[in-house]
Amino acid sequence: MCGRFVVASTGSELVGVLRVDLESDDLPEPSYNVAPTDRVAIVIDSTKTEPPTRRLEAARWGLVPGWAKDPKIGVKAFNARSEELEGKPMFRNALQKRRAVVPASGYYEWKTTESGKVPHYIHPTDGSPLLMAGLYEWWKDAAKAEDDPTRWMLSFTILTRDSIGHLGSIHDRMPLFVDADHADAWLDPSTDNVGDVLDAAIDAAPSVAETLEDHTVSRAVGNVRNNSHELIEPSAE
Repeated sequence: MCGRFVVASTGSELVGVLRVDLESDDLPEPSYNVAPTDRVAIVIDSTKTEPPTRRLEAARWGLVPGWAKDPKIGVKAFNARSEELEGKPMFRNALQKRRAVVPASGYYEWKTTESGKVPHYIHPTDGSPLLMAGLYEWWKDAAKAEDDPTRWMLSFTILTRDSIGHLGSIHDRMPLFVDADHADAWLDPSTDNVGDVLDAAIDAAPSVAETLEDHTVSRAVGNVRNNSHELIEPSAE
């Protein structure tokens, strides 16, 4: 699973190789302790234009499908198992047309030990963005006026798969990583072979996972109120 992650930069510096056409003017500030319901920047291919426009948009973490009566449903939908997407109404429609890439600097995972759960920070060795496959949805708040700019909420979930290699020794699940070569296919809303695109992402994720490194960090990351660069520093505990 992925319950906390880090976004240490914003805008073009964050997305790098994804060739974003438009960046939203309300992107969140960097965060060293992103938690579910927080807003972060995600990459989507908008179908409002032809060809689709690649956008960097601010979105709330925790998927809220369009049919939901209350956005609170998203609190429990911050992750989605990639092998179960096609069988779950919560994610099925988004998988078909609304796929996203969630760029991050790295993420946290907790390893269960005899002395309790120990947080690890997992990240690329070269400082490049870590790209995670996601799904997104737009939800309309019917209680707000038509001209209220906050009436529409963009939300997302991060996909996961079985862990491999050294990441498996930390936790049995890991985000579904994508590389630049697979990101274009993953984002393309016009593809008819969604199953093939998903399978390709699942198969390619281990090659990204093998390039990542990790180290233990302070248990302070467990408190969402803590948010500073010190959280990603190797722990002295």
